[in-house]
Amino acid sequence: MKKIKIHFICITFLSLIIPKILFAQVQQGHTNQNKFRQLYVEFADPNNYRNASGAPGVDYYQQKVDYVMDIELDDKNSKIYGEEEITYTNNSPDNLTYLWLQLDQNIRKKDSPSLDINSSGNSVTQGPSSFVRNYINESFDGGFNIEWVLDSEGNPLKYTINQTMMRVDLPVSLSPNGIFKFKIKWWYNINNHVPENGPARGRSGYEYFTEDDNRLYVIAQFFPRLCVYNDIEGWQNYQFWGRGEFALEFGDYDVKITVPDDHIMEATGELQNPKNVLSKSQLQRYKKAAYSFDKPIVIISEKEVREKEKIKSNEKNTWHFVAKNVRDFAFASSRKFIWDMMAVKIGGKNIIASSLYPKEGNPLWEEYSTKVVAHTLKVYSKYTFDYPYPKAVSVHSKNQGMEYPMICFNHGRPNEDGSYSDRTKFGMISVIIHEVGHNYFPMIVNSDERQWGWMDEGLDTFLQYLTEQDFGISFPDAIGDLEKYPSRRGDPKKIVPYMAGNQDFIAPIMSNHENVYQSGPNAYAKPATALNILRETVMGNEVFDHAFKTYAKRWMFKHPTPEDFFRTMEDASATDLDWFWRGWFYSTDVVDIGVKNVKRFYFSDTPDEKASNRLKEFGYDLNNLPDLVFKIDQESDMFDSDLANESAIKGSKILRDYLAEEGIDPNTKSPKYFYEVEFEKPGGLVMPLIVEYNYADGTSERVSYPVQVWRKNDSSVKKVVASDKELVGVTVDPDLETADVNLDNNNWPKRETPSDFEKFKERIKG
Repeated sequence: MKKIKIHFICITFLSLIIPKILFAQVQQGHTNQNKFRQLYVEFADPNNYRNASGAPGVDYYQQKVDYVMDIELDDKNSKIYGEEEITYTNNSPDNLTYLWLQLDQNIRKKDSPSLDINSSGNSVTQGPSSFVRNYINESFDGGFNIEWVLDSEGNPLKYTINQTMMRVDLPVSLSPNGIFKFKIKWWYNINNHVPENGPARGRSGYEYFTEDDNRLYVIAQFFPRLCVYNDIEGWQNYQFWGRGEFALEFGDYDVKITVPDDHIMEATGELQNPKNVLSKSQLQRYKKAAYSFDKPIVIISEKEVREKEKIKSNEKNTWHFVAKNVRDFAFASSRKFIWDMMAVKIGGKNIIASSLYPKEGNPLWEEYSTKVVAHTLKVYSKYTFDYPYPKAVSVHSKNQGMEYPMICFNHGRPNEDGSYSDRTKFGMISVIIHEVGHNYFPMIVNSDERQWGWMDEGLDTFLQYLTEQDFGISFPDAIGDLEKYPSRRGDPKKIVPYMAGNQDFIAPIMSNHENVYQSGPNAYAKPATALNILRETVMGNEVFDHAFKTYAKRWMFKHPTPEDFFRTMEDASATDLDWFWRGWFYSTDVVDIGVKNVKRFYFSDTPDEKASNRLKEFGYDLNNLPDLVFKIDQESDMFDSDLANESAIKGSKILRDYLAEEGIDPNTKSPKYFYEVEFEKPGGLVMPLIVEYNYADGTSERVSYPVQVWRKNDSSVKKVVASDKELVGVTVDPDLETADVNLDNNNWPKRETPSDFEKFKERIKG
């Protein structure tokens, strides 16, 4: 028997296949603006230093800088003095005639340009302390005082200071593989980073405690440090203005720090002389803590600290630290420090997790800090690489949240009576996770924070979110009755207010950290949320985790760029993500995807009026049509609801005959209901289309259409739903996992979204 040939007629499709030139004048061309075009224009060309896969190239290089320092902390006068010997190894292929160093403390000079880079008339309110600080108090006199710069033979070297940079001119150019040694002597006044007349937030300085006349020092950026010289821009040349952080070279540090002998301190590196700086009982606890995996061991107790606060020693003691292959050095020192420590097993090695905190931090700090440090090392190592350093230290300092190799400064202070809110507790836990996590990004995966703040802050905040959620599972008592850890950033719903905000005050993630209005959302929250969406919604956990770990391991102890990250994530996952980077990182577009229309239809052998007219245009003889089947939807002039309710194919004998010819029982295998669902995308970002279809029998079906569904039509797409059940509802992004900024169009039938006032009334009802 002759087979019946069926042609399904879609008028829109027919119009597309007829050349446009038959119906209209020739249109002007346009450039490729497709959201899925490659990022060849935005990316730097791959080369021998950085290849197209995102890995270091065969000629990749980086400089090495070693420091030997003698430092003295003058507690009485709040000054710091230092002499340093620097050994600079030129691993580049270039001859260098000068070296550039960072003098970050120079932003505290009275005449620093950083004091005048922001508008001073943009606030309609001002607190009294701010008024005093801005208009009455004399400016703090900080900044480096350079006493001399000498070569290894003691000869003076010419140097020039330009704001926060110092150029040292070399007597002879430094050739590739050459080594140059020189010395610098300097001092500066240490700033009070928690002054009584205002909440200043210097990255380092001291806090003064009036009740016991003591200071707590957290000291960083305290010595002239070499700038980075690399294949991207030569010498790093962006001045330090205060927000953008640091670009630094790796090297070895040998540092001796002289402090009052009743001070307890911690620093980057391993302590070389514990017998000289600790009492016999303290040394015993110190050794015991190195093998305590269950709980922290108190090395310096609160009782001991209270005694030292009363009687201050006039003697001095020198602590000696050595650190290998680190990019920076920082330390903390005070007679107020309580000290506890425990061990954590990472990659077969015992790593020390410890905390220093004044009595003002208790009881919160003794309960959580060191446990959080240990937990962070475990989770971050799981997603990146085994923590390579011997220790990680959390130091409590009011208003602080700052990171350095092996040591970080963190806020979270209870009330004076020792009570604290959940906000204070979770804020402290989160900042410790975040700052300890910075050991991985950028202390080891050493991106240029001065240029790309998001490469360390965003990646770290993403891993912070994973670690917080794991903390809620590992320490259920800490979160109490909460369903999960209350992460501040990472959940897609929480980035919506920022992305939906005034575009005049929003910059792309790929912007310099100094030049954005809202650095928190821009460098922390948005990139962290983007990576969370990429992991959970776009790529899947297994594929994403492999790619992310590949990036981390490729660039351990090296200097990656944004392109290295983007390329590695694609290379290690077999996923083209240019559309994702372009939308989320290079633009301020938003996600807005919704349901535009839902039409029910059935099939007929007879065309309706609209189809007949279009068939005539295409030259068909309506009296002699081939075997065609027509779609009749709810907007058609001949739509019959009774026929549609009976069966979607009842109106087409041609279709029923064809099914019979194929041996298909139309009563058991053919769907009864057919719907055409049209989705719209008013927002600029393309994202996977996640849809929940709800049926009259109470069941539902979740379908995720790949992001490529938008590749040929950036404004709308249609999908046919064929089912044995009546469709009664459609919801886009039902779990709010794409950061959709407008939920008003996410449902069919349309749901009225309650106003903020209505939500408030419902919340306080009764």
